Amino acid sequence: MKETTSREYLRLGIIATDPLRIFGLQAIFSDGSGAEVIPLSVPGALDSSGVSLILIDDACTEHLFELLGTFRRTRPHLRLIVLGLEGDLDYIQRIIGAGAKGYLSHTASESEIRLAIEIVQDGSVWAPRKVMARLLESASEVQHNAADLKFTEREGQVLRLLVDGRANREIAGALGIDVNTVKAYVGRLMRKVGVENRISLTVQAVNRKLVP
Repeated sequence: MKETTSREYLRLGIIATDPLRIFGLQAIFSDGSGAEVIPLSVPGALDSSGVSLILIDDACTEHLFELLGTFRRTRPHLRLIVLGLEGDLDYIQRIIGAGAKGYLSHTASESEIRLAIEIVQDGSVWAPRKVMARLLESASEVQHNAADLKFTEREGQVLRLLVDGRANREIAGALGIDVNTVKAYVGRLMRKVGVENRISLTVQAVNRKLVP
């Protein structure tokens, strides 16, 4: 049977006190693109079910890091993206370290918001380039002998596209396979390379020249 690409229906939560922030995000996904945006309060977000990703406007709370810590303890598998105007790299890195999977500026474009959500849904982190460089540097400590690693042809194709910064959906489309199949290959690659996430996998692939 021929494998085809597929996109999952997303329920996105947003915690914000500015109604324009909520309406703006709802407008972005009002085109039938397979996502529903649900306004949430802080207590409601902690108890919400069926929501796989939540965007948090840092202007809505003075206790952002405590909130991120609560999510990390009570809902560790929930993906979080913080929205804000702060440009300090240390601050953004602290947010990622506290459990958020992404950081978006209030001035982010529609295409940037869509791509960030897709990347985070795929299991990667979305942050400014300099923050990503710091994260990549810390992830490069894993050491293995590249000569001992053997990849199948398809694993090599998936890894090459990962290094190119492609999302799972794009990899699936390029290779003519299902998105879930891509996820399985990524998981297999992480186990072979000895890393725990896609960022570390990409770093190791580049640093150790695992792909041409």
